[in-house]
Amino acid sequence: MAHLLQVGAGSGGMPVLDMLCRDPRIDRVTLIEPDVYKPHNVERHLFPLSAVGRKKAELTREWLLERRPDLVVELLPCDLLEPESQAAIEKSAAECDVGVCAADNEPAKYHWDALMRRHGKPWTLGEVLSGGIGGFVHWFAPGGPCYGCVASHLQRSVTVEKPATPDYSQPGGPVHETTIPASKASIQAIASLHALLTLWLLGEPTAAHPTANAAVSPGVGFTSMLLTLQRVPEVFDEAFRPYRFRVPRAADCLICQARPTPSSVEELDVALDQALARLENA
Repeated sequence: MAHLLQVGAGSGGMPVLDMLCRDPRIDRVTLIEPDVYKPHNVERHLFPLSAVGRKKAELTREWLLERRPDLVVELLPCDLLEPESQAAIEKSAAECDVGVCAADNEPAKYHWDALMRRHGKPWTLGEVLSGGIGGFVHWFAPGGPCYGCVASHLQRSVTVEKPATPDYSQPGGPVHETTIPASKASIQAIASLHALLTLWLLGEPTAAHPTANAAVSPGVGFTSMLLTLQRVPEVFDEAFRPYRFRVPRAADCLICQARPTPSSVEELDVALDQALARLENA
C-alpha cells in the first residue's frame, strides 16, 4: 500500500487529492495545509459555502474519510517553509512513497523539490495557467531533472514577444496579468491529468505487486505535458492540444548538477536564491 504526502488543498490540490484517495492502493495520506477556507474560495473549490471560516486541513480530512473510512489521514496544518515544522515535514517525506505538490508559489516548489530529492521520492506537480488557458503537469524522479531544470526550460519555451500581450508563462508569477483567475472547469481538467500521472507513478497493479510500486517510472516519454484549453493569439494556436516535453538535467543547474552536496544550510540557501534569480532572468 502507498503513503501519499501532499502540500496544498486549494482549488487545484483538493480535486487531485480527492481523485487519488479513491484509489485503494493509497491507504495513508499526510497533508500539509495551513490555510483557512475563505468566501472567495467557494467559487472554485469542492467545499461548500457553509464551511467558510474552518481550516482547509480539517475539511479535507472529513471529506476524505466520508468517502474512504479506512484511509489514514494525517494533518500538518503548517506552512511548508515554516522553520519550526521542518522536523515533522522531513519525517513524513522519509516515510512517504510519492509526493504531490499543489503549492502556487515558486519558493514552495523549489523547497518541495529539494525535500523530495533529499529523501529519494518521486513526485508530481500540476500548474494551471493564468485565466485557465491551459496547464502543465510534471513528474520528477530521483536522479532526474529537478524543478529548476524544468521551470527554466519551459519558461524559455513558452514566451510572448510583444510586451502588450500578457505573459501567461508564469503561473503565480509577479506580473499582475498572471493573476487572472481560472474557472473551476479548467482547474478540474488539469487536476484530472495531475491525478492520472500520479497514479501512473505508483505503477500498474500486477499479481506479484497488487498494490503500489512508486519505484516504477511512468514510461510516458515526457517529463512535462502542456494541455491547451483555449486558443490565445500569439500564445496558443489551438485549444485542447497537448504538447510533450522531455526536459533533461541542465548541465549548469545549481541544484541537481553533479557536484558535492552543499556542506551547510547556508550554502543550499545561496544555491536556491541563485536558481530563482536565474529563472526570473530566463
